[in-house]
Amino acid sequence: MKHKNFLATVSRALAVMTGMLVVTLMLAPSAWAQSKYKVLHQFSSDYPQHYDGLAPYGGLIFDAAGNLYGTTASGGEREGTVFKLTPNTDGSWTESVLYGFGFNGGDGSSPMAGPILDAAGNLYGTTYLGGGQGVGTVFDLTPNPDGSWTHTVLHTFYPSQWGDAGIWPYAGLILDAAGNLYGTTVGGGAYGYGVVFELTPNLDGSWTESVLYSFTGGTDGANPYAGLIFDNTGNLYGATVGGGLYGYGVVFKLKPHANGSWTEKVLHKFTGGKEGANPYAALVFDIAGNLYGTTVNGGPYGYGVAYKLTPNTAGCWTPKILHKFTGGKDGANPYAALVLDAAGNLYGTTWAGGTHGLGVVFKLNLGPDGKWGEHVLHAFAGQPARNPYAGLVLDRAGNLYGTTATGDTDCSSYWSHQDCGAVFEITP
Repeated sequence: MKHKNFLATVSRALAVMTGMLVVTLMLAPSAWAQSKYKVLHQFSSDYPQHYDGLAPYGGLIFDAAGNLYGTTASGGEREGTVFKLTPNTDGSWTESVLYGFGFNGGDGSSPMAGPILDAAGNLYGTTYLGGGQGVGTVFDLTPNPDGSWTHTVLHTFYPSQWGDAGIWPYAGLILDAAGNLYGTTVGGGAYGYGVVFELTPNLDGSWTESVLYSFTGGTDGANPYAGLIFDNTGNLYGATVGGGLYGYGVVFKLKPHANGSWTEKVLHKFTGGKEGANPYAALVFDIAGNLYGTTVNGGPYGYGVAYKLTPNTAGCWTPKILHKFTGGKDGANPYAALVLDAAGNLYGTTWAGGTHGLGVVFKLNLGPDGKWGEHVLHAFAGQPARNPYAGLVLDRAGNLYGTTATGDTDCSSYWSHQDCGAVFEITP
């Protein structure tokens, strides 16, 4: 993959896949649930040269006041934006661009993941490309009293010839209680298959990067597109899209030690068959300590699965498939992580499939018979929203919010003045 042409390449490839799925919709439809769908913001419909951004591949996050924050992979000043959506009393939302990437050359470009917030209201995120060497950055946006935001590059990634650090940070970040940042890179590291890294703040305002683990590309995994999560004892969990015993990815755990080192343990190796292949998404814990995730491929029909991993007393994890995507009305190719509500229901998105072949929002719930059932909450039809790549976020009332990477067209051209993605709300 030529990373400098990543967005155009992905758009063309996934558009072809979507077209194939429209033709091959198959098997019985899943159950439909009544839900209300609303588009909160339509990117680039009224802005010349996509100043408000285009192609929001990343997810959203709420602040305490109910504002939403996200990123777009392109548009803005040149190469992507960080945006804010503020709710109005009449039910509408107002978008404001907090920062546009690519304007000064070294600030990064193409943020593929949504930002995170700290307790002080600062935003942190990654850019997949750009920076001094063109292979990504970690950035901070700090709010100012006048309503503006100050952008700071906390770390610039460098190609492997300058060391064993990672390159191409595709996923977002997480924070620990001490204010350290953790993330993954798709490539780089000692073996070229990506790393797990930590950024530690220094007293002078700088940040120091430490590589916690370099993937070898073998049984330990390769190319972590997914982000990380913590358990309550400080262990890190994630997934790789490749590597493992069969080459279809793994779920892994990183355990910290007193001397500062970390040890990786593979919890599950995907076979590429009925149990799924290529997990792009981060994981989520339930209160019992079970892990949930998705694979974009594999399963009996080849369109991915939703799965659960349950720990047992022997230190192993038992896999269970919760749903096998058929490529029909139930959806196809879930790139995104699942989100869990207080009742134990899971929600997610698929890039393709659905009634129109343009993706769905779905719910998974455990029935009284002990089986999980899928309910499609919304099937995207385009104009102005289609192909949700990122996951969802829940508000306190149980409403779901998300983004679609495309709209009326695939938006691969910067000069396209068509609709290029949207932010939506679903009331189940």
